[in-house]
Amino acid sequence: MPTVRFAGHSVECPLGANLRMVLLRARLPLYNSVARALNCRGFGTCGTCAVRIEGKVSDLTTVERVRMQLPPHEREAGLRLACQCQVLGDLVVTKYLGVWGTGEGPVDPKASPKR
Repeated sequence: MPTVRFAGHSVECPLGANLRMVLLRARLPLYNSVARALNCRGFGTCGTCAVRIEGKVSDLTTVERVRMQLPPHEREAGLRLACQCQVLGDLVVTKYLGVWGTGEGPVDPKASPKR
């Protein structure tokens, strides 16, 4: 079973699990600010679950490719949408500041309330 490290926590999950669901089921702070309540619920259209991923996940979906080309996201930033990723190995996941997770620095896991 792969291990996902996020916000100072480690969570095991089945191979092929949806990254968004892994984080939410573990009650980890995937969404910042108003995105906790206002998000697309995993359809890949809002972009608020953007994260940096180190490790093996599924390839970009068409929905993700389109959304990550639209502001405030930039393709060159290398972020992925957690809702569109299947976990294919051990991961280190980082969430950045701002509603869309595109801010200057990573979220401080001690300052983020659990969902």
